[in-house]
Amino acid sequence: MAIWQWGLLLLGVVWALQSLGVWIQMRHYADVFKGITAKYQDGYVGAGNCRGRLGKGTIALIVVTPDLKVQRLLTMTGRSVFAKFKRHENLEGISLDQLRSNPAVLGEGEAGVAEAVKKAVEQVDRARLEPKGPGLAGLKPVGM
Repeated sequence: MAIWQWGLLLLGVVWALQSLGVWIQMRHYADVFKGITAKYQDGYVGAGNCRGRLGKGTIALIVVTPDLKVQRLLTMTGRSVFAKFKRHENLEGISLDQLRSNPAVLGEGEAGVAEAVKKAVEQVDRARLEPKGPGLAGLKPVGM
């Protein structure tokens, strides 16, 4: 084979490995998100991210009770698909206002963590302000 054919083959292998890695990371994210929503039935869930160009990217998940107390705060920071979520137990139980006023509490050692938490808190705020639709409660059975 010519050198350009080996180059194309190598490019195809690297692309396939990257696709596999992205699939593994998305499956991990979906599993964690499903676990959180199954465990905490009430309240609000927010997800935020901060993309790093050449640095580390960060994803933050926050679960807030209906009375706006942080129930669970998870962050995932890393460059590779092998990054896992880290639980911040020291911040569980604080009010959402405390976290909103000082999201840099998490970002002391990691760049982007404070930005991801800020975006997650903003998503919780948007979810709180959205009017609740009738859902299944508004449906009437046929024949009644």
